[in-house]
Amino acid sequence: MLILLPPSETKTPRADGAPTALETLSFPGLTPARRTVLTALAEVSAAPEALDVLGVPASLAAEVARNTTVLDSPATPVGRLYTGVLYDALDLSTLTGPARRRANSWLVVVSAAYGALRMTDRVGGYRLAMDVDLPGVGRLGPWWRDRLADQLTTAAGAGLVVDCRSTTYLPAWHPTGPVARRWIRVLVPGASHHAKHTRGLVARRLCREGSAARTPGALATELADAFEVRLDPPTRPGRPWELQVTAPA
Repeated sequence: MLILLPPSETKTPRADGAPTALETLSFPGLTPARRTVLTALAEVSAAPEALDVLGVPASLAAEVARNTTVLDSPATPVGRLYTGVLYDALDLSTLTGPARRRANSWLVVVSAAYGALRMTDRVGGYRLAMDVDLPGVGRLGPWWRDRLADQLTTAAGAGLVVDCRSTTYLPAWHPTGPVARRWIRVLVPGASHHAKHTRGLVARRLCREGSAARTPGALATELADAFEVRLDPPTRPGRPWELQVTAPA
């Protein structure tokens, strides 16, 4: 199983320690692409127009300034770097034993800066969204798509792809071929805060309890003991199954 998560704008990077070693990260085939993006990010973040290019308000100027040293800043395990609503619901630190091993194997964060990351990868803090048009690189969603295709298709293997990404991060990878038939988007009615929380709960439930599901229908049945669910088939070939999920009050 491959569970795709978005990153969080809220991060808690370390104040000291060794910097990111790109060659040690998961999906090593992405190393050149990561270096290209991070170098471009550092350059634009030092420019006067950085806030406009990155689409962030002046109140976040300190986070943009941190981008200028992103390759040299202390690296934090991804499972501790990202915080916020979804990651609070996931509550990775309380998963132990088989549940933690499943989380380390199944969870993948699709990142504008690093492409794809697992929970055990160690990276520096950054501020960059997938919809940014990064000078020298281009709009990051389409740019990452070709580079992530082989990596994430291989990671998916013969299992389900449970897609908990937000809309902004969808352009970075669309499963194709046989994998597309096992692609399930987790959709949550209501406000963004509630959607993030529920997706975090879904990811946690799958990692904690495990899953033997090999089909979208089987996954919906497994989750029905903890959530209200409705599974809708793809609207056309190549589109995902849509799993509407509502957490109990």
